[in-house]
Amino acid sequence: MKRLGGMTQVELAGATGLSPATVSNIVKELVASGTLHSAPSTYSGRRALKVTLPHGLGMVVGVHVSPRHLRVAVSDLNMTVLAERHMPLARDHRADSELDKIAVLITDMLETVDSDLSEVMSIGFAIAAPMDATTGMTARAGIMRGWDGLRIGASLQERVQRPVHVDNSANLSAVAELRSGAARGCRNAVILDIGDGIGAGLVLEGRLFRGSHGIAGEFGHAAVMQDGPRCRCGSRGCLEAVAGAPAVLARIRDEVGSMKLGDLILRGMSGDNTCIRAIADAGHVIGTAAGGLCNVLDPDRVVVTGEFARAGELLLGPMRRAIEAGLIVDVAGEPDIVQGQLGQDAAVSGALALAIESVEIPATA
Repeated sequence: MKRLGGMTQVELAGATGLSPATVSNIVKELVASGTLHSAPSTYSGRRALKVTLPHGLGMVVGVHVSPRHLRVAVSDLNMTVLAERHMPLARDHRADSELDKIAVLITDMLETVDSDLSEVMSIGFAIAAPMDATTGMTARAGIMRGWDGLRIGASLQERVQRPVHVDNSANLSAVAELRSGAARGCRNAVILDIGDGIGAGLVLEGRLFRGSHGIAGEFGHAAVMQDGPRCRCGSRGCLEAVAGAPAVLARIRDEVGSMKLGDLILRGMSGDNTCIRAIADAGHVIGTAAGGLCNVLDPDRVVVTGEFARAGELLLGPMRRAIEAGLIVDVAGEPDIVQGQLGQDAAVSGALALAIESVEIPATA
């Protein structure tokens, strides 16, 4: 239940492989003991019983830090968001000051829902950088400037005295889209997180694949241009350095002036040919690289999330054509290429899911 969220008994039977009668009996026992909560609902237009974790067990917090944005959300164990905040970050922000800000922000948000840190059972933290699972630090210097050499989870835990669990934001966006978004029901999927950076969350056989060291999915640092522009990771010609938002915006600065990614998307949607072309060029490059990834993994679906996904078909159309051109299979074997359903909340939703999965649920409430 923690991993999949609230489900009807019919969905539980499908997810577990148990018969509907067996699921019904188990649910009755767990509801009677207070381990689960049930309420009337509908499924495919028919009356059903929805099963969730009990209300009032406690709360969790999700945090998402990207190079330019901070998102924080507070929810119960059923992923019902009780409070959320979003604010911009300075390009050269420092980890210590932002962790101080996050600790204060969490405390203030809890006060708005008549709560405090004692009721927080876990905190999930999504950061736009590869994480070394053995050290708790970013796995490559320079990708998130100001956050290098810091045990991120331990540092926030010292400030709030609550357990903190950290993962890469692309991974957690994939968790969220798999749980309740565009990848729901997929056995194998690639979730591309495209914005200032480019990352991938890989869902294999229904579960997130992190690799041997927790850094699988660093799609944005695949080399796509020999002797290309310098990437923030220190290498040259990385996909991110060619098709990430800063690179796209820099290429058209002389024509349209300085702007943010959101402005580029809005102007493209309004018919600005320069912006349309810039988005399409990025989509073609990303799609060409993604085609190779699809040949390796054979996914059911490619889900595009992150701020750049707001461009919709301006980005997805060229991506789709480039992916299709690069696949070795016929039309029947092509993956769906779709926009994520959770928008810019995907990573923070995944952080909430990470926090919930870490919680030890008592046998009785």
